[in-house]
Amino acid sequence: MRIRALVLAASGAVALSALAVPSASAATAGPAVTFSNLKVNSGKNIVVGSTSMVTVSATYTVTKPASLNPNSFATLPVLYRGDTLGTNSDDLLAGDDVGTCTTSSSTVLKCSAKIQFRPNSSDQDLDLLSSEAGTWKLGALAADADAATTWQGDLGTTHLQRRATLTTDASPEPVKKGRTITVTGKLARANWDTNKYAGYSTQPVKLQFRKKGSSTYTTLKTVKTTSTGTLKTTTTATADGYYRFSFAGTTTTSPVSAAGDFVDVQ
Repeated sequence: MRIRALVLAASGAVALSALAVPSASAATAGPAVTFSNLKVNSGKNIVVGSTSMVTVSATYTVTKPASLNPNSFATLPVLYRGDTLGTNSDDLLAGDDVGTCTTSSSTVLKCSAKIQFRPNSSDQDLDLLSSEAGTWKLGALAADADAATTWQGDLGTTHLQRRATLTTDASPEPVKKGRTITVTGKLARANWDTNKYAGYSTQPVKLQFRKKGSSTYTTLKTVKTTSTGTLKTTTTATADGYYRFSFAGTTTTSPVSAAGDFVDVQ
């Protein structure tokens, strides 16, 4: 996703747009506030599929001077990559609207905001790219009606991940005890550039078994996906139960476990 920035409305509120803040505004001191307790998506990874927009919530605290009117500035949580946070950041993600804050005391505001992630947007400046999956830093900004902006980074990290899918098919069924069972499947993940799912190659995936009547899966072995994301392995039939593949995930891709495929052992 390309850099999003802020346009400041004359009313004193701040509106988000795809236009860049003029570089001259960086020279003006922004609101004298600090941010803390920023949490995006309740601290969980952000997982986005191939086409549908994902909206997550963010909560944070703003500390300000008692004399500073909370209606004189607006705030916005952001995700960024790179060493510094500001209008010149390499990558910067933010929501469509500024945060909503309530007064906790004369110096403390409790705020929340929404952040949208679009893998398939009509506006290319808002489109996610597959290369953007991975670790992002958390930050926030405050801006007043004169385009004076305060940036604060290093408020934590999050993982923006491509959604994964996984299938399992165990056969033959039924099968005699002691015979060989062949288990096949495929691991795929969302491609934000093509808006389709594609096989995830050379990834370790666990083959697991849950005996009928049990609620716990046990790992039998670990196999790797092929160049196209497919899986194929064998195991010995021992008892009635469910077989599934399970993928632990990576920094860029969400974990996923397939639905169990039941095999009747006779």
